[in-house]
Amino acid sequence: MGKLTIQGSEVIFEPRFEIPRTIASRVVINGRTFHFPAELKTTQASTKVEQVYPTSSQLPANQLKFYIQFSAPMLAGEAWQHLQLLDMNNKPIDLAFLEIDQELWDRDNRRLTVLFDPGRIKRGVTPRDEVGAALEPGKSYTLQISSKWRDENRIPLIASFTKTFKVIAEDRTAIDPAQWKFTAPKSGSVLPLTVHFGESLDAALALRLITLPIEGHASLGPNEQSWIFSPSQPWQSGCLELSIDTALEDLAGNKVGRPFDVDTFDPVTVRSGRGIVRVPIQIH
Repeated sequence: MGKLTIQGSEVIFEPRFEIPRTIASRVVINGRTFHFPAELKTTQASTKVEQVYPTSSQLPANQLKFYIQFSAPMLAGEAWQHLQLLDMNNKPIDLAFLEIDQELWDRDNRRLTVLFDPGRIKRGVTPRDEVGAALEPGKSYTLQISSKWRDENRIPLIASFTKTFKVIAEDRTAIDPAQWKFTAPKSGSVLPLTVHFGESLDAALALRLITLPIEGHASLGPNEQSWIFSPSQPWQSGCLELSIDTALEDLAGNKVGRPFDVDTFDPVTVRSGRGIVRVPIQIH
C-alpha cells in the first residue's frame, strides 16, 4: 500500500505506513530483488535529557513554557506519563501543563515544548480565578522527568532528570530592544559581538528570530540573557543592522512591543503587529 510517482528518470514509491529500520525489507523490480537488511535493535539505554530551557534557576510566576532537549529522538505519546511539576513538599501540582494529545515535538523528535496552561496564567479567566495560578512567587518548584520515558527504540532514558527553580514576580512587560546593551568588537577581529537583553528570553525563538546580515554562528549566553554572534570572516568597519522579529518572546510570552497579557485597568502599553525591528550596530 502506498503511492507510486515518476519524477524524470526516477520512480519513487512512498509507503503509506513507515517501515521501521529494525525490520528487514526487499524490493522486487522485474524479477530482480534488492535487499535492505534490518538495523540491529539497540537494547542498552543511551538517551538522556541534555538540557531544560530556560536554564535559569529563577523563573517568573507567569512562566509560559519549558523546552526539553534530548540527546536522541524520543517516542511520541508518552510525555504526560513521565513529566510532572512538584511543589516544595514534592507534591504533584495538578493541571499545571496544557496536556494536549498532539505533543509539540520538533522535526527530529528531540525537543519537546511543554506549555503551562494559559488559563492559569492569564488574568480574569475562569481556571485562574477558580484553581489559582500554577506558580506562586516566593516558592520553589521541581520539574521532574522520569527515567521510564522511552526513546524511539523504546528504550528508557539513562537516568531521570530534575530542574528545581524559585519563582519570582510575574513579568508583564513587553520586550524593548531599545534597552538592550551591545558589546561590539573592533574591525579586523573575529571576536564575538554580544547583545545583552537584561532578561532571559525564549531560547528557541532568540536563536531563530535575531539575525545579522553576515555569515557566522549565533549562540546564547548564561540563562539565555544574551545573544552571542561569532562571524565567519573578520569584522569590517561600518554599520550593521541587527534584525529582530517582533514574534520574539521572553519567558512569560511577552513579545517585542506587546505584552502577553494586559490588565484592563492598567495603562495601555505599546503594541505592534508582526514585523521586524532593526537596531544599528557600529563596528569601529
